[in-house]
Amino acid sequence: MHQNGLYRHPKGTNLNFFTGAAAVNRRRIGIKAALLMLGATVVLGISAFGQSSGGQSQGNAQSQDIPDAPSAVQPPAPKPTPPPVSQPEQDQDKEQAQEKAQPERAPENQPAQQEQSAPPPQMPPVQTVPPGSVPTNQINPKEDLYKLVVPVNFVLVPVMVKDVQGRRVDGLLAKDFAVMETGKKQTLTYFTSDPFQLSVAILLDTGMPDVALQKVNQTYTALLGAFSPYDEVALYTYSSTVSQLTDFNQRTDKLAAVFNDLKVNVRGHNNGPPVLGGPLGPQGPTINGIPAGTSGPPPVYTPPREAHVLNDAILRAALDLSKRDKTRRRVIFVISDGRELGSRASYSDVLKLLETRDIQVKGVVVDSGALPIYRQLEKIHLKGQGYGNILHKYASATGGGDVFSELSRNAIEEAYAQVTSEARNQYTLGYSPNTPKPGTATAYRNIEVLVNHKGLKVFAKDGYYPIPTAR
Repeated sequence: MHQNGLYRHPKGTNLNFFTGAAAVNRRRIGIKAALLMLGATVVLGISAFGQSSGGQSQGNAQSQDIPDAPSAVQPPAPKPTPPPVSQPEQDQDKEQAQEKAQPERAPENQPAQQEQSAPPPQMPPVQTVPPGSVPTNQINPKEDLYKLVVPVNFVLVPVMVKDVQGRRVDGLLAKDFAVMETGKKQTLTYFTSDPFQLSVAILLDTGMPDVALQKVNQTYTALLGAFSPYDEVALYTYSSTVSQLTDFNQRTDKLAAVFNDLKVNVRGHNNGPPVLGGPLGPQGPTINGIPAGTSGPPPVYTPPREAHVLNDAILRAALDLSKRDKTRRRVIFVISDGRELGSRASYSDVLKLLETRDIQVKGVVVDSGALPIYRQLEKIHLKGQGYGNILHKYASATGGGDVFSELSRNAIEEAYAQVTSEARNQYTLGYSPNTPKPGTATAYRNIEVLVNHKGLKVFAKDGYYPIPTAR
């Protein structure tokens, strides 16, 4: 109630009113304080937990810092600490590093190729022949035939030496030989007895009698076996014409395939004289000497002209061999009955080419040409019958030695091996001839090779034609 504008409480209630309000206010303040104290307690607990865990980790770290037992390996010395670098020196080092990182500029007067690195090392020499097969100069061992610059007037003379039994003689030295050219002794500057690789042109006469050709067909395996894997061989056939069946190569399988084809498809001429009449002749049935079904006279049959173009075949092979490598020994190997008939090239022209190109001719004569009596008769030349001793003359003039005359199959096969062995294993003499007289630079020059041992027979070419100097 209000009295005189004042608020008056009932008796005993005014003070309690104020005290009750104060108590309520105190209670509210106490709750807030309790909440604040609880939050502070939680914060302090978390902080204490973090400190305890941090202290534990530090303890573990400290426990790991305890040194181990001494080791037998000496630890590396600590790197010295570089002295502090001032700021100007740091800027200078940065500029130098940038200059090194930039590529150097080549001078304007030098090509751009000089910017590249140094050239790669040289490739080691490649050897394509077996050890010991490269002929070496036994007079001057430092000079090798394959590195020898051969001038136009340098002469190489292959020489074969045999004893009285016809066996090859090995082991001779350069001092055992003497070379005479046009009667004057020459100074040897090259000598070797090492074997040579061969370039061989095989000439097979298909115009022989068929019985002789079939005998030769059975010896092809031995013929292939007579060559080494490093020889190169080409095959030619000839009768009335010359045909090249294979080029020069070292593949014996290809050559064997051609030989097998020859066995099947090639036949020699009929044995004996040609048959022109009778029941076995080429004509048909006749009535009273007149062909049946006709009223005219019987036709006249002319046998085909027999030809053995040996000169033409050797000329063709010699031209091809002239293009082969000069470091090989070039040989023409003829398998024939030895007859020459119908060639366009003459013997003298072909021999001049052989002596100019250093080509040897070797041969195996079969059939009637191997008979001693027949060889004597062939020396008597009959017009229109050809020649029978041309092959012997080629072999003798070019240093090919004796021609092998064989009749049996075994003898022919043995002759193959002996021919290739003699061609490969010969003495090779070299010299520079004397200066020729004016006007005789390309004239034929005779050669005679002498051996200072008695009872030995020497086979060498009779001479040579110098190759004219290129202008």
